[in-house]
Amino acid sequence: MRQDADPGLFGPRSVTWQLHGDPVMWIAGVRALYLQALHPVAVRGVMINSSFREDPWGRLMRTASFVGTLSYGTREAAEAAGARVRRIHRLLGVDDPALLLWVHCAEIDSYVSVARRSGLPLTGGTADRYVDEQRASAQLVGLDPADVPATRAGLAAYFASVRGELAAGEDARAVLDFLRRPPVPPALLAGRALVWRRVSSLAYDTLPEWAHDLYGRPVPPAATVTRRLTSTARLLRRVPATLRWRLPPGHILRAMERLGPDTRPDPYTLSDPAAILDRPESVHEIDGGDGTRWGTSD
Repeated sequence: MRQDADPGLFGPRSVTWQLHGDPVMWIAGVRALYLQALHPVAVRGVMINSSFREDPWGRLMRTASFVGTLSYGTREAAEAAGARVRRIHRLLGVDDPALLLWVHCAEIDSYVSVARRSGLPLTGGTADRYVDEQRASAQLVGLDPADVPATRAGLAAYFASVRGELAAGEDARAVLDFLRRPPVPPALLAGRALVWRRVSSLAYDTLPEWAHDLYGRPVPPAATVTRRLTSTARLLRRVPATLRWRLPPGHILRAMERLGPDTRPDPYTLSDPAAILDRPESVHEIDGGDGTRWGTSD
């Protein structure tokens, strides 16, 4: 790594740097949206202030760009992106720390759960490192890091504490329906049916059991969901990384240009070789898809 270059908020030796370059994170991001919609106050703010209905793909790309900037951009760029988000939240009146914490925890839980279930060698200790690292992201959107869970156990305790506030009301079901069939130009209808519907369905199925119960839908068999997720992840990972990373927003390639080719993200450097060779269900305990308890026995 070039010593004179800005490593950014996390740097190439972080779990975040290695993990966020994997394509399964897109599935995790959609799972986070399903989970976030279960907080009635948070989702009401989205319905009132967000452009996700009119410009869903633009909203998705802006979110991806924000996460990419925090993960791979310079520290200056990350802090500027955080300042923009805080300013927007203030203007829209959605800067309540309790709501910001819900959005953060739902996102991080989704990243950890999907990454582990997809077969990445994210051991318990490494997953805790990732949860701890992401408190820096939480701070940039306006949260006090001391109030943000730093471990998977902390995430589990947080979800247990807010469970009584959650419900799948009209807004949540609107988000559910929207994510399953977002508007696309007529020429892309076939692609939505073949690709997006499968991605969104898989993301939904990876939700924890209690989230399925709130949505009032049957809980899919955990082992079946994990097999579908690992097979989809293997297919996505066959696309060369340099080709995937050329797609917008392109933060990873710019980071490698800034810091050197030896900083190339590789999630398979996160654990020892023995763990990589194991099947995910043998490394991480199956628990019905609950990301707050996944793999706690390491």
